[in-house]
Amino acid sequence: MPVPFLDLKAQYLPLQGEIQDAIAAVIDQTAFAGGPFVAKFEAQFAEFCRCRQAIGVGNGTDALWLSLVALGVGPGDEVITVPNTFIATAEAITYCGATPVFVDIDETTHTLDPAKIEAAITEKTRAIIPVHLFGQCADMDQIIPVAREHNLAVIEDACQAHGATYKGRTAGTMGDAGCFSFYPGKNLGAYGEAGAVITDDDNLAGKMRMLRDHGQAKKYYHAMVGWNMRMDGIQGAILSVKLRHLTEWNELRRAHAADYTRLLSTVDEVITPCTAPDNTHIYHIYAIRVKQRDQLMAFLADRGISCNIHYPVPIHLQDAYRSLNMGPGSFPVAEKCASEYLSLPMYPELNSAQINEVAGAIRDFYA
Repeated sequence: MPVPFLDLKAQYLPLQGEIQDAIAAVIDQTAFAGGPFVAKFEAQFAEFCRCRQAIGVGNGTDALWLSLVALGVGPGDEVITVPNTFIATAEAITYCGATPVFVDIDETTHTLDPAKIEAAITEKTRAIIPVHLFGQCADMDQIIPVAREHNLAVIEDACQAHGATYKGRTAGTMGDAGCFSFYPGKNLGAYGEAGAVITDDDNLAGKMRMLRDHGQAKKYYHAMVGWNMRMDGIQGAILSVKLRHLTEWNELRRAHAADYTRLLSTVDEVITPCTAPDNTHIYHIYAIRVKQRDQLMAFLADRGISCNIHYPVPIHLQDAYRSLNMGPGSFPVAEKCASEYLSLPMYPELNSAQINEVAGAIRDFYA
């Protein structure tokens, strides 16, 4: 039985009428760049996240960069983050003129190891970006006190954590700002590029709103040098439709993850994802850890099962960051996990037959 890694059409078809009506409304009002449909989504997303402000932007990378700039990070500064994330986390730091400083991860949760932060802080450190990887929040109650002690900003990379919670708090609401991507494959995905920043700081939100729109305090009056990173009206309208279903979709992902974990529990060669205490994991990615990964991936492909790897090369070993002079062994836990990750098909519309097909094939391989 073929099982795709992702099936966006399966999600679109039940919503087709609502989506088409939303797009038509934007066209009727010619509200294409920012405007009322973006503002409506911003209010809805802020309410969903239980925070005061949401600022719609062009994509998740914009969200990270905008947060750093608004919080005053610039040339010569350092920002602490993890090496096992999508490169956009580091790119946003670099494009501010700052330097990414990596800290290794906890092997159980695959998120920033709080015990290793202090050793990475220097007089140049200005911020910490914990990454809520795969849909699970980092250990924020351990990270934030370290940041506050050293007067560092905390920017949550929640680009994979739409609706995840930590001790009852929504991802993105625990630091100074939280950043989201609405890339089409995310738990809440647009039909193109879009992103958002959330914050409880009204002054910071006001600054971000100007920065995302060429620094305009009002049209053609520029209070600061900004950039063009507005969200499209069509994306705002689509996201408003899809946001109504996000909680249900996340619960389906959690149910699918529980089925995978149960079906693979007898396979000693497979390490299934772990949910940390007090966390609600929303499984943007269901990444197992295995030996013989490439052979297993090929075996699954022969059976029509599509998988992926997030992320095969940690950022400090990428050619783009060769200038940091960090070779293999610099962050052993992140490097070990990167060599073992295998992401299985995960989306709300998966059915039990597909999940059984994937798990059965993995059992067959190791048998």
